Amino acid sequence: MTNDLPQIAVSEPELAELRTRLTRTRWPDPWPTSAWEAGTDTEELQRLVAYWSTSYDWRTHEAMINNLPSKIALLDGAPVHYLRFDGENPDALPIVLTHGWPSSFLELVPLARRLATPSAHGGKASDAFTVIVPSLPGFAFSSQRASLSEPQQTHELWHRLMSGELGFGRYAAHGGDLGAGITSRLAEAHPEALVGIHLLAVGDPVGYDADSVTPQEQAYLESVAAWSSAEGGYQHQQSTRPLTLGYGLTDSPAGLLGWLVEKYRGWSDCGADLSSRFSDDFILTQASLYWFTNTISTSFRPYYEHRQGLTRRVKRVTVPTALAVFPADLTQPPRSWAERTYNVTRYTVMPRGGHFAAHEEPELLAHDLTEFFREHR
Repeated sequence: MTNDLPQIAVSEPELAELRTRLTRTRWPDPWPTSAWEAGTDTEELQRLVAYWSTSYDWRTHEAMINNLPSKIALLDGAPVHYLRFDGENPDALPIVLTHGWPSSFLELVPLARRLATPSAHGGKASDAFTVIVPSLPGFAFSSQRASLSEPQQTHELWHRLMSGELGFGRYAAHGGDLGAGITSRLAEAHPEALVGIHLLAVGDPVGYDADSVTPQEQAYLESVAAWSSAEGGYQHQQSTRPLTLGYGLTDSPAGLLGWLVEKYRGWSDCGADLSSRFSDDFILTQASLYWFTNTISTSFRPYYEHRQGLTRRVKRVTVPTALAVFPADLTQPPRSWAERTYNVTRYTVMPRGGHFAAHEEPELLAHDLTEFFREHR
């Protein structure tokens, strides 16, 4: 059963409490380090916290969210939130876009609009998609799954949403980060329903002969190991002891913001200048969504479930697959590496952009999606 999402209305006491917590932030003693060397820069975080507590207008962004085409589907009694942007022509190809972490449905809105109404962005109406943008379980307005021992795999929820609830017999899918894994499992489990998938990241092969690794693939594996060693602390914590981290970030909005801002700066193509890719209002709206929905802790569950072996590994994806590689993303897998697991029919190295490609470079991403799926409509 699908219904409209009720209007969001954060109460005045909730807003007042957030501002009080922000103004009463207990800041740690400064370290004798340069900015960002050991984590989120104190001055930048203090500036954002001050703006969040005094000048940021949540009501404006609340109204913007309320004006989005939001729906709620009850799947096994649990609400799954999604946006639906109908394509501008009756033959529009349905597509489900899946966000990652620490993202939200909001990050995908510029991309969704370009895909649904391409003529408004210099494209052709014949290339339109009907775009579905769900919120992952435990993110924003989608409830976390009730069981940890036998979780309902998110890709199966997505198939039920697209096929059962919305009645799409055949559809496309796109995802990055966590969304890339969900999209991959969706295509592997339901190849009869997927016309193709478009990814920003790929799963490693379940097994391979080490002697078969090419020099390019070896360089890629070494870069992944180096990145994980230097930048992967967040992933290890969220995979092993997420609740311990969750207590602090759920209680302190400044702590929550510090955890998110580091990722937006470090994972984007911003050249160490956060403002070149993200406005203060964008970052604070994302942080506010996590805060007011109390979902930062539940957003860690995919990491923990993967570590516990509760998430199905991708073995072989046979549907046509496109991979778009952005230069500032966490990894840049070569085509041959992706081909070990996927039926890669399109491989694009982007000129710019990072982990948050749908926000950073929506035009580049929309173009690549359009070109790939044009031949699979």
